[in-house]
Amino acid sequence: MSVTQARIAHYLFAAGVVTALAWQSDLRAFALTNLLVQAVIFVALACVPAYRTGYMTYVDLAWPWGLVALGVLTLGFGDLGAPLTLAVAAIYLAMGARMGIMAVRMVGTNGLTHELARYRYQRRRWARAGLRSERLSMQVEIMLQGAANMGILAIPAALAAAGSRSLGVVEIVALIVWVVSYVFESLADWQKARFGALSERQGIKRSCDVGLWRYSRHPNYFGQWMQWNALIVLVLPTLLDRRSDTSILAWVITLIGLAAISKALYNTLVYFTGAVPAEYYSLQSRPDYAGYQAITSRFFPRPRRSGATPEADGRESSDPAHSDSPHGKV
Repeated sequence: MSVTQARIAHYLFAAGVVTALAWQSDLRAFALTNLLVQAVIFVALACVPAYRTGYMTYVDLAWPWGLVALGVLTLGFGDLGAPLTLAVAAIYLAMGARMGIMAVRMVGTNGLTHELARYRYQRRRWARAGLRSERLSMQVEIMLQGAANMGILAIPAALAAAGSRSLGVVEIVALIVWVVSYVFESLADWQKARFGALSERQGIKRSCDVGLWRYSRHPNYFGQWMQWNALIVLVLPTLLDRRSDTSILAWVITLIGLAAISKALYNTLVYFTGAVPAEYYSLQSRPDYAGYQAITSRFFPRPRRSGATPEADGRESSDPAHSDSPHGKV
């Protein structure tokens, strides 16, 4: 599938999910309000600044604050006495605010001064695909992330806002997994920042291989992915309860959309704006990175390998010529 075909497919899928949510009478107001709110957030915080500056990195400001908006909408449309509503809203607010505050600090008071590596890498993909207008591609892909917030990533929020289900065993386990995963991601980011500061003071450019980074080259991405998996499980019983009262087509599309969150986040965090783009530049800037790749799992934490050669199995290549995996959008 070409880049253009993949973009069209993702927009159509997002439109299908929004339509399925709006088709359900008790989810309609939430879905349509969120559609408008996310459009405003992405245009104001990403599309306009990206058009003016040429930096696609502004999408990293819009996406998390779009999650915060989903948390606020969950509280606004939901039953504040329902534990599930409060739990789901808190998850969106926690995930969004954490990343959103980091993005605000990155942008600063005077705006961005450089493009993040993952978005510089996007330009390589566009060039290989024969897409000539970087300015247009930026806008298209910024709104692809906006479409995700309007579509699949809004499903758990919409279900929690409409339901009043109490927390059962499944929901409690999912909440525990989410908390552990949130701490896991936060700890990985803290370890990386601490290691980076120490390396800078010592004047040594080296790969972080301490703590969680000994078991995964991107433990923070793994922690973020697991948070979304926990959120899927948290609202799945609510969706299953709705089967008898919902149009079969709308229900099936909603179920597919909910399941698609995991795949979309995995593709994004590994291929699209995560591991592959990061490692392409890490190999160029850190002399020890190839050796780190050879013994450390890329995504899923596991004990280090021994007697391996860099990317010997061909499945973890950071060469852009071998990384055209499907574009999961978030």
